[in-house]
Amino acid sequence: MDCLICDRINMIKEGTNKYFVKELETGYVVIGDHQFFEGYTLFLCKEHKSELHKLDKDYKEKFLIEMSLISEAVFNAFEPDKLNYELLGNGDSHMHWHLFPRRLTEETPKYPVWWTPREIMYADNVKPNDETLEILKKKLLNELNRLTKGER
Repeated sequence: MDCLICDRINMIKEGTNKYFVKELETGYVVIGDHQFFEGYTLFLCKEHKSELHKLDKDYKEKFLIEMSLISEAVFNAFEPDKLNYELLGNGDSHMHWHLFPRRLTEETPKYPVWWTPREIMYADNVKPNDETLEILKKKLLNELNRLTKGER
C-alpha cells in the first residue's frame, strides 16, 4: 500500500524525518514541511485508519485527548490569535491532524487556509531552513514536555 503518512512515520522510526518533534501514545507530532502559517503542526496517527469511528473506543479517546494537548502546546508555543484544526483525509486517507496557527496580521485571516494559493502556501521560501526548523521544533517540544508533565 502506498501511503505518504506511513512513509513519514517509517522515516521517524528510522531517524530520518527531520520534522519529527515527539512521539506520543497514539501518534507522532511533526512540524509542517512548509511554514506559511508559522507553527503549522501535524499529528500523525500511529494506526493506519481512515476514520475516527474505525478506532477502538479507548484508543480514539486517547487520540483525541492527545490531539487536544498538542493543540494547546502549539497555541502556547506560537501564540496565534486563533488555531484551526483539520482532520481531512481526502488526499491522504491515513488519519492526521493539521493544526494551523492563524494571525490577524495575515492577508486573509478570516478565510480557510486552503483558500491560500498552493504556489504561495507551498513555496520554497516558506520551507524552514535547518536553523529555523530546529527553533520551531524546540519551542514546540518544550511546550509539549511542560504540558505532559502536568504543568499548566
